[in-house]
Amino acid sequence: MTARVPGASILGTGRYLPDRVVTNAEMETIVETSDEWIRTRTGIRERRIAPPDVGAAAMGAEAARQAMCDAGVEAGEVDMVLVSTATPDRLLPSTACDIQALLGTENAAAYDFATACSGFLYGLSLARAHIAAEQAETVLVVCTEKMSSIIDWGDRTTCVLFGDGAGAAVVRRTEDEGGILSSFMKSDGRLAELLYRPAGGARIPMDISVLDERSHYVKMAGPEVFKSAVRSMCEAADGALQRAGLTGEQIDFLVPHQANMRIIEATARYAGIPMEKVIVNVDRYGNMSSASVPVALDEARKSGILQKGSTVLMVAFGAGFTWAANVVRL
Repeated sequence: MTARVPGASILGTGRYLPDRVVTNAEMETIVETSDEWIRTRTGIRERRIAPPDVGAAAMGAEAARQAMCDAGVEAGEVDMVLVSTATPDRLLPSTACDIQALLGTENAAAYDFATACSGFLYGLSLARAHIAAEQAETVLVVCTEKMSSIIDWGDRTTCVLFGDGAGAAVVRRTEDEGGILSSFMKSDGRLAELLYRPAGGARIPMDISVLDERSHYVKMAGPEVFKSAVRSMCEAADGALQRAGLTGEQIDFLVPHQANMRIIEATARYAGIPMEKVIVNVDRYGNMSSASVPVALDEARKSGILQKGSTVLMVAFGAGFTWAANVVRL
């Protein structure tokens, strides 16, 4: 008889959001834009910005503490810390190791992975795989982004879109039928330069010319990214639903990446999920990259919208390009 592969369930979630709120009215004083322009094209009304002395590790650790408390898990029980971030405090060592030190999860292995806005969904898939391989029983997935540190505050096409924050989840082995029901992941590196940071890495190290050209900041071809995001998130949603053996009508709630209201609406429409079943907070936080989905998930869980037994479709798209989806029964 073939042994059943152990499942993985989300035991607890947490989030960290900086106190400072930057409204569209304030953005009007920074770049040539308007509240009406931002709202009608993105749905964003405000975003959170972290103070200079608070980085990705500190934000991620606070979200992780909340998730661990929610799950009733002590630091010594965590076997693995997986961290998604596009904004590490430093390039060596990993942000995961820095967060591990802050949490005191000394029994855990820790590593970073870079899939941008798709990070949480890739992270859930990684956690599920490590648990299935019997390499861990309790995995902490942390997504932490200080996007304000890598955007050009003089570029009105990008600076209005992003915000800072962190979200986390405790994923634990389960023998139940619920938990993470399916995963879908895909990428296309040929489209990398539609959304990327041209310089500041090993190939073009930081120097005076990079600073002068401002090429270490995020560059984005907005219309092309929009088209790819809609197409790819629809593909990911479809793939995850098929693998779970479910249809959109059987999903209780959709938790999409919070980048743009029009992308969210298109994805929901394709999946056959009415907007009243879609968790949306892009208006309050903007695009927090990989932190967007776990923050939305945590808010929906702790507000009572999502309850034990809810079947949730989560889907995201990010730089890389990467895209992914998971179906989870809470």
